[in-house]
Amino acid sequence: MSGKLPTADLPRTARPCPLWRRLLALVYDMLIVVAIVMVVGLLCQLATGGHLISTGSKVVVPIWYQLLQATMVLAYFLSSWLRGGQTVGMRPWHMRLTRADGGTPSWRQALIRALVAAAPLCLLPLTTMLGLHAMLWTLLAFWAGWFAPALFDPRRRALHDIAAGTEVRLLD
Repeated sequence: MSGKLPTADLPRTARPCPLWRRLLALVYDMLIVVAIVMVVGLLCQLATGGHLISTGSKVVVPIWYQLLQATMVLAYFLSSWLRGGQTVGMRPWHMRLTRADGGTPSWRQALIRALVAAAPLCLLPLTTMLGLHAMLWTLLAFWAGWFAPALFDPRRRALHDIAAGTEVRLLD
C-alpha cells in the first residue's frame, strides 16, 4: 500500500479541488488582473503626460512600466495567497491554496507558484516573430501543459503547485 488515502476517504477540507473549478476561478482572477493593469496603466499615463508608450515605426513600452505591471499583479496573487489562501476568484468557488499539510503557504512557496505559473509569459518577446495570433495560441498551449498534471495527479496539482509544494483544496 502506498500510504495515501483515496480521495473519497478524505474529509471535505482535505479534498483536492477539481480542475474545472480552478479554471473558472482563474477567469474571475483574470478580470481582477485586467483591472489592475488598467489602473496602473492610467496612473502611469497620467504621470508621464500621456507619453508612456512611444509609437512610430515601432511601438516601445518602457521596461520599468512592464516591471511595474508585473510587480502589481504579483502583489495581488501573493497577498491573496498569504492572507487566507484565497484570491477573489477562489472565494465563490470555495477553494483555498494550502501547503501539503493544510497550512498557509510560505512566502517562498507563493513566490515559486506565481513565477512558475507566469513562466510562459517569457515567450512574449517572440510575438514580433510569430505574430500576435500565433503567440496567443502558443501561450494557451503552454498553460494547458501547466495544468495537465492536475488531470492525473491524485491531489489535482498543476505544475506550479508541484513546483511550489502547494495544493488547492475545497472548503467546507
